[in-house]
Amino acid sequence: MRPLLRFAAAHVPAPKHKETPLYVLCTAGMRLLPQRQQAAILEDLVQNIPLEFDFLFSKSHAEVISGKQEGVYAWIGINFVLGRFDHEDEEAAVVTVALGDQAESLVRKRTVGILDMGGASLQIAYEVPSSGAFSSPQQEEAAKSLLAEFNLGCDVQHSGHVYRVYVNTFLGFGGNFARQRYEELVLNQTHAHSRLHGQQTGLSAETPFLDPCLPVGLEDTVTRGERTLHMRGRGDWQACAKLLQPLLGGAPIDFSNSEFYGFSEFFYCTEDVLRLGGYYNAPTFTAAAQEYCSQRWEVLTKRFRGGLYSSHADEHRVKYQCFKSAWMYQVLHQGFHFPPDYPSLRTAQLVYDREVQWTLGAILYKTRFLPLR
Repeated sequence: MRPLLRFAAAHVPAPKHKETPLYVLCTAGMRLLPQRQQAAILEDLVQNIPLEFDFLFSKSHAEVISGKQEGVYAWIGINFVLGRFDHEDEEAAVVTVALGDQAESLVRKRTVGILDMGGASLQIAYEVPSSGAFSSPQQEEAAKSLLAEFNLGCDVQHSGHVYRVYVNTFLGFGGNFARQRYEELVLNQTHAHSRLHGQQTGLSAETPFLDPCLPVGLEDTVTRGERTLHMRGRGDWQACAKLLQPLLGGAPIDFSNSEFYGFSEFFYCTEDVLRLGGYYNAPTFTAAAQEYCSQRWEVLTKRFRGGLYSSHADEHRVKYQCFKSAWMYQVLHQGFHFPPDYPSLRTAQLVYDREVQWTLGAILYKTRFLPLR
């Protein structure tokens, strides 16, 4: 923490340190630790930071946040950068919002939803303008635990900026974790087949499992405990997408009133190799992904070494791009049920040349009631 705090101390004018609030918010890495260790680390920070730094910092400013909070902060961050909390622009798309016990509905700028796929989990957050957004009372009841209602106004009475946001985290739906789940599925099926039918497919390098999700000719082995699976790519994107079906859980969402931004894996998957970042078009993406998948592994490695892909693409990306593009497509269209002709999804890393992180949303939320000088 010290280098980060020194950086902050150098940029905030020294006379202002005492009135500058500092928040230490911890995410998944800390959530994985036992409660006792989490508490010990936070206690250590609370005791030691004030010994070296004069920022406004107390015990309530250090916490481990939930996946739900992280999703809310990411949602606030992108909508702030896009100016969706502003009042000036009357030409912008607006939405009518009905909130709880308020008699009058609010009319304000329409916000955008976010999709964020990391290595292990997937998050979605979008505004629910009214409770009528759910098709049945049961669906609304189930969604209550996933709804976050919060006020971004300057005080509690100021209800013009009360937002109701649906936030959900799907653990195991990140790109790398999904690949592990897929490999385990194939491994289990292969070993079950060999016991029942005496088939040797996948059990040796001579008779590999022909994996439609890897580029043509790429050879790979997967080991889980005592069991090993030998794979050779056959680059069939459609067949790959079909095999991923059992790994999905349905999560129908209401996106009729919103546009979405896809971050992290959604951006890498469309941009790093396929160069299709920005507005997402399902047929264009499918055609490019199929074309990539069908190439021989030697051709792809040659292109990679020749610098034909983005500077962010590494060998891991080139190897698993076929799988990840099929997974992303299935998550969007089979998991979340986005129609193939959905016109309002963009994948992004920077918005107006600014990197949008959940931390921006967190500081806006934490300081919303501070008096503005």
